[in-house]
Parts: sequence; structure tokens; C-alpha cells
Amino acid sequence: MNKSLLLAGFCLLSLLQAVQSAEPVIGPSFARAGMDRKSLAWIDTVVAKTIEEKTIPGAVVLISRRGQVVYRKAFGYAGLVPEKIPMTIDRMFDMASVTKPVATATSIMVLCERGQLRLTDRVSNYLPEFTRYQNPDSSWAEEARIWHLLTHTSGLPAYTNADTAALMLGQPCTREALAHYIAGLKKMNAPGEVYRYSCLGFITLAYVIEKITGKNVHEFSREAVFQPLRMHHTTYVPGPDLLPLCVPTEVVNGKPWLGIVHDPLARLQGGISGNAGLYSTADDLARYCQMMLNGGVLNRVRILSPVTVKRMIHIAETPSQAKRGFGWVVKDGVSWVGGDLLPDLGYGHTGYTGTSIWIDPSTQSFIIILTNRVHPQDQGEVDSLRSAIANIVAGAMIDL
Repeated sequence: MNKSLLLAGFCLLSLLQAVQSAEPVIGPSFARAGMDRKSLAWIDTVVAKTIEEKTIPGAVVLISRRGQVVYRKAFGYAGLVPEKIPMTIDRMFDMASVTKPVATATSIMVLCERGQLRLTDRVSNYLPEFTRYQNPDSSWAEEARIWHLLTHTSGLPAYTNADTAALMLGQPCTREALAHYIAGLKKMNAPGEVYRYSCLGFITLAYVIEKITGKNVHEFSREAVFQPLRMHHTTYVPGPDLLPLCVPTEVVNGKPWLGIVHDPLARLQGGISGNAGLYSTADDLARYCQMMLNGGVLNRVRILSPVTVKRMIHIAETPSQAKRGFGWVVKDGVSWVGGDLLPDLGYGHTGYTGTSIWIDPSTQSFIIILTNRVHPQDQGEVDSLRSAIANIVAGAMIDL
């Protein structure tokens, strides 16, 4: 056989193996990734402009395609108060609501695969006092199911005042106490009828995990997801050894929160919650994203079945027409995080603190953007940056 054909075949086999099972490779082959390096350089420009406008103090951006990390940079400052601290690639960020899919929804799907719960289970199976919506004719609506919590269509309010809850439950309160408190809240609509983004639903899911396993969402996600993936800098409530890596968030009473979760309801529970509380780095998140792109496996360590991964990003049909998978935002047209140009059915999530991940199966790519937009005074904005970077990544793809 012709030597050039043998070489081509070997290269193709190597590429397929890298895409299907390997972790993200740092030190990219741009040709193998099908990316144009010069086009990616526009990311430098838009991030620098955002920092110059004082919208964010700093950022870490990581882009990967076909198992090749093609862009990985830190910008600006991790902190401005009480002193300027340069941003570095290994910084740990308060992931805020990125916690929802990465820790909570993934843990729920693991339990589903193990046969320990069904997504069609009634929420009241785990919280008997979970109230139902009363229709205008005084009849009672159907009961909410686990999948309604995952898709933000359960009828729960978006949030509840943490100070009010603390007066009744104590501070900090137990996760069980808060879950029972949420269960008793008046529901705003019948399940499936209205999409309403709800932190309360994911706090409830974390309680379901704890009731089934006897382990809180921190313990279970660490054992079932993060430790197997070797995500060594992904955790709730960072300890003293990790605090120096943490990016500070809001400055309160002249002192920045460092390793203290920004979300009030997560803070009420001591930092461990289903809606927020996870800390992570860009490199750790890259391992998680590659696992999802690989169909649930990374370096022969399987977290989920490819069938389950596909189900997580399926848009459930409901009267609300929510563009939500099980824990994920799913792209359908223009997206404030998936941009204008990337294909539909990509998926991801954002965090209030300025974090986001976006995973696109059709182009075998993912985008991780970590900023500390809430530092120092919770006044930053990153939606435009997210969209701009997604568009640059799409524009840098030179083949499909």
C-alpha cells in the first residue's frame, strides 16, 4: 500500500480516537481542529475592550474543538479590592447557576441511570407537602414531576427572599428545612404551562439527591462526577488550601467575598445548594465539557450513557414551549450565550457572577468564559461578550 495512504489512514484513526475518548489536548493542532488561529485572535480584542470599559475586572477564556484546546488565556485582574491581583489561568470562580447543570442535573441523571429515581416521579414522592397549583375553577392541577423541576416548568416561583426564610429557619439553615419551606410555597401555575427560571426547583432537586443517597449534592457530585473526571479544583466551600486560587466576588462592608458563595439562598445553606455554590476552573470545566461531547465518557471513565447525554439536551414538549433540556439551555435561533452563528441544538448555561459554558455537538466544540463581573459592586455585564466570543469561534471554523 502507498505510504502516503497509510499515513493518512493513521492520522484519521488518531483523530477519531481523540474526538471520541480523549480529554482536551492543550498545545493544539489548528489544522486538526479545523480552526483559524488569526480569527480566534479577535477574542483578545473583545475581551480587552470589555475590561477597558470596566465592565469586568478580568476573564479566563478557553475554546476547544475536536478534542484540541485552541485558545486558553487569562486577562486582566482577578481582584481590584483591596488591591489589584492579576488574573491567572488556574483561578477558581464562583460558578453561580452553572452549578445547576454541571453538579445538580448531572447527579440527577446518574441516579436515574442507576434506577434510584425516575424523571417522571412526583416531587411529592420525596416532599409530601409539595403543594399543587389550584386552578381558577378551584380544582387542583396535576402534580409536578422531577423533570418539571429540571426544565423550570414546575410552577414554583423564581426565588424567595433569603432574609425572610432565615427568620423562620435560622441562619445557616439545613437543606432539608429550606426544601420543606419551598415545598409549601404557593405555586404560580400548573406544571408544564409556564416557563419560569427557578432557583427553587434546583434547591429542591438537591434535596431529592440527599434524600435518596444520604449525601448532599456536594458529596454526591464529587464522588459520581468530579473525582472520576479528575476535576481536582471543582468543589463547594473551598478550603484554606484553595482559597488563594479563588476569584473574589462582591465587596461587602469593604471586604470582598472570597470562597463565600454569592447567591443568598446558597449562602443561607452554608454554601452547598443545588442552584449555586460550585467553584471551578476553566481547565476542570474543559474536562467536563469534553466528557459531554464524547457521549458521557472521558479517558475510558464513563459518567453517563450517550443515550442519557442526548436525553439531557432534548427539548421537552410542553405548553410553555420552553427551550430547555434537563438542566440546559438549548439553542434555537439567536442566543445570548450561544451567539448568532453557531448551529441550533448546542447547549449551555450561564452564572450570575459572570460565568458560562457552551457545548456544540455538531461542531464538536465548547466555549468556557469565566469572569468576575460582580466584583467589586455587582455592576458588570457580560451577555454581549458571551455572544461576541461565540460568533468569533463560529467564524474561526474553517470546515465542518
